[in-house]
Amino acid sequence: MKNQSSIFCRLLLVSLMAFLFVQPIFSQEDEESGKDLRPVRNLFDGIWLIDNQTALVPIKGTFEFDILHRFGLWKNGFEDLFGLYASSNIRLGFNYIPIDRLQIGFGLTKTNITWDFNAKYALIQQARSGGSPVAVTYFVNTAVDTRDKAIGKFANGTDRYSYFHQLMIARKFSDNLSLQVAGSLSHFNAVEAYLTENNEEKGKLKNDHIALALSGKYKVGAWVNLIANVDIPITSHNLESVDPASNISFGVELTSSSHQFQIFCGNFYNITQQRNNVYNQNSFGDGDILIGFNITRLWNF
Repeated sequence: MKNQSSIFCRLLLVSLMAFLFVQPIFSQEDEESGKDLRPVRNLFDGIWLIDNQTALVPIKGTFEFDILHRFGLWKNGFEDLFGLYASSNIRLGFNYIPIDRLQIGFGLTKTNITWDFNAKYALIQQARSGGSPVAVTYFVNTAVDTRDKAIGKFANGTDRYSYFHQLMIARKFSDNLSLQVAGSLSHFNAVEAYLTENNEEKGKLKNDHIALALSGKYKVGAWVNLIANVDIPITSHNLESVDPASNISFGVELTSSSHQFQIFCGNFYNITQQRNNVYNQNSFGDGDILIGFNITRLWNF
């Protein structure tokens, strides 16, 4: 896993170097050729695309309130009204853009009463014409499991902490189509052991986990987009029965100048990115599907 972490760090370093050296070249081209190197409009219509952050960082002075909700699995049918009456998960989040390109925020998720503190920075922005053909954005969070020590079985205070790093590369191909690919590294200071039917410890998950996410939106109306997302685990934990399952999700996004509403089907339930990527056991192919929605409200100051 050290090698995998090293590869991810090298990719991040390359992106930072590209930002430092390529951007001045683009600025020089702008002066000499008159190309429009301002950031492309509406790379995405919001900071969330189902379960993943997008490469978009809103304009300076934007304050945002998010509600992310996941119902239970619908496989029980009418017994719990296709998951609508089952145990649900919810996250309330707040974000602010204090300076250009930088987003900071925090949120609270119902699962494990998890607080997360996050930041996102647009390393490279896609230009309207000429300049960079893609946007490159880095996202990071720190999450804290705040359950009672006895319930969470924490040996040390640091066992409560987990971290998530994601490097996103996105491109707006046309007024209708935007696509994004992202690599992520999740880290848990303490991981849960896998127990057999006899309650014997068989093994533990690895502390580090690498995953790949593919996301996209396609505009079908003035305020309506079709959205889809696929999350693919890369790291194998050598525990076949508890290796995380991929996520497949798709839905509809309704947008306005100050609101964003997404409703979708998928198989991620945990909302917190690192917990989704490492602990997801819901299999789309086995019918472990749920309905979710995201609501975003923003203000500009």
